[in-house]
Amino acid sequence: MSIEQEEQSDIAKVRFFAQGYHAWRGRAARLGFFVLLVALWQVASSLDLWNEVIFPHPKEVADAIVLGMRDGTLPLAIEASMKRLCMGYGVSLLIGIPLGLLLGRKRLLDDTVGSLAVGLQALPSICWLPMAVLWFGLSETAMQFVIIMGSLMSITLSVRDGVKTIPTLYLRAAGILGATGWRFYWYVLLPASLPSIITGAKLGWSFAWRSLMAAELLYVTSGIGSTLMMGRELHDMALVVASMILIIAIGLLTDRLIFRFGESFIHRRWGFDGRD
Repeated sequence: MSIEQEEQSDIAKVRFFAQGYHAWRGRAARLGFFVLLVALWQVASSLDLWNEVIFPHPKEVADAIVLGMRDGTLPLAIEASMKRLCMGYGVSLLIGIPLGLLLGRKRLLDDTVGSLAVGLQALPSICWLPMAVLWFGLSETAMQFVIIMGSLMSITLSVRDGVKTIPTLYLRAAGILGATGWRFYWYVLLPASLPSIITGAKLGWSFAWRSLMAAELLYVTSGIGSTLMMGRELHDMALVVASMILIIAIGLLTDRLIFRFGESFIHRRWGFDGRD
């Protein structure tokens, strides 16, 4: 092995260990932060700074989670909510990504449909619920409609903005090299817009999750939001807080297990994450 090859091997090892160190440091920091929050919660509860009916002790919340898992209430609620979310979110992606690509390329569409999308983006998703109930009744279809309308615009506008940031010179070069029609969208525009698509998908997931929770809070059915509402009606604050913790945990797991892979690919393909 030559000296140059040995140096490259040493550099690769240093990078590998540095990446591993930063990864473990981040995990330890997150874990320590949440442990500190729980410890502060426990200390404040022990000092009786508030009535436990208003806000429960950590042990009561933990007991509510364990009991809900044992009797199957929480697993069934999670399953029902995730099925609704994945269905509505999937439809939003199927519509929002192609629509965003078209808005980014067609000025007439952007001036008309794009302006409408910007206006609808400012409309809270819960505002769609009365219309959904009138159109579809108190049904799963109504909840899917709220989820789609809550996440579709954020995905569409993020993809549109990503297309607009692509240098015009690159797009013209692609046309000169023979990328026309659907090939232009599939092999040029879609890969070039991938960073914005990942961002839009992440935003769309957040809006879809919030829309679902709002719909389940108002429409009593199976789901995490309905479980939270049931805890409120029974004056069971431990169940309410337990449901909120599950909502937060699902959001964190989704971000770490799904979107983090997409973001890592973007960093490797287009650059690196320069955070300290």
